[in-house]
Amino acid sequence: MDIGSIATIVATILGSFGGLEFIKWLGSRKKNEVDWLEERITQRDAKIDALYIELRQEQANKLEEIHKRHEIELALKDAENNRCDRPDSECGRRKPPRIKLECKEVKNEKD
Repeated sequence: MDIGSIATIVATILGSFGGLEFIKWLGSRKKNEVDWLEERITQRDAKIDALYIELRQEQANKLEEIHKRHEIELALKDAENNRCDRPDSECGRRKPPRIKLECKEVKNEKD
């Protein structure tokens, strides 16, 4: 017997014992990789969703803060427009510049 025929016999014996198991291992290996990849994608999707929720909450908080500041700025402008330009002694008779005085019209009544 030559070395080629001995190698063929050994390969046949090993193949008969482990060939089927090797094919099963290859099939399960691919299935395990697919399952692992699907699990990873699911985990990443969940993480991205959580990050988007956190981002939207932060944006809502910032918008709320902006609205509060604008309300305060409007109140400040309103107070500036209603300030008293008279001296302290005459402040009781002040008329804020915003409030327009009504003009009294003289009506001609016919008897």
